[in-house]
Amino acid sequence: LLEQGYRYASVSNADNLGAAPDPTLAAWFAQSGAPYAAEVCRRTAADRKGGHLAVRKSDGRLILRDTAQTPPDQMDFFTDEHRHPFVHTNNLWFDLERLADALRRGGSVLGLPLIRNTKTVDPTDPTSPAVVQIETAMGAAIEVFEGAQAIVVGRDRFLPVKTTDDLLVLRSDVFARAFDGTLRVAGPTTPLVHLDPRHYRTIADFEARFPFGPPSLRQATSLTVRGDWTFGADVVVVGDVELRDTGAAEQIPAASRLG
Repeated sequence: LLEQGYRYASVSNADNLGAAPDPTLAAWFAQSGAPYAAEVCRRTAADRKGGHLAVRKSDGRLILRDTAQTPPDQMDFFTDEHRHPFVHTNNLWFDLERLADALRRGGSVLGLPLIRNTKTVDPTDPTSPAVVQIETAMGAAIEVFEGAQAIVVGRDRFLPVKTTDDLLVLRSDVFARAFDGTLRVAGPTTPLVHLDPRHYRTIADFEARFPFGPPSLRQATSLTVRGDWTFGADVVVVGDVELRDTGAAEQIPAASRLG
């Protein structure tokens, strides 16, 4: 990229549907002189398990702290959105010249901390054998660069789809596509959705239980589904709604109003 005349680069997660080119942020980063920058945004209840930035006491550098790096006895603090009010979006900005220098000094290795995650061999089968996944986080590169910065951005730049909970909200009428192809919140708020992972965790299970598409969530504050519920067409959710587990497969009739 440097050989082709590029100086700066921005990268983001493929599942962040809010990440898009932004000339204002690009101009800020170029003028800042920072080697690296991370976008953060205000944390909500839906982001309690998301990573956030912290200041390392030994040298004052910004570091990324992830769920898998947090001891169990500190999780209450980690998930407190008032103590840690900003969530790391994983929208990252690099000065390619400074990145190339760091890679040369490190023998093509940035030296990012290893993260240990316990998972199962088959992610769709919780009874399959447990395995340990070792990974590194791109966002952890913030600790490599002296002078790295963070910038607070609007929530519209952070629309991750990590679970089917997120997918239901993104597919619903809560969001609309703007003229530039980005997604914008069309309703007054973004509802908090929790779907029973026993019945909605995989995309196949999710699709089977919303055969006519998602319900209207524009007037909803929260939707909690416990148990096995299949939604009919044109269902509308209003306010706070909780469907309880009856122990049997249930149906929401078409054109129902919940709430």
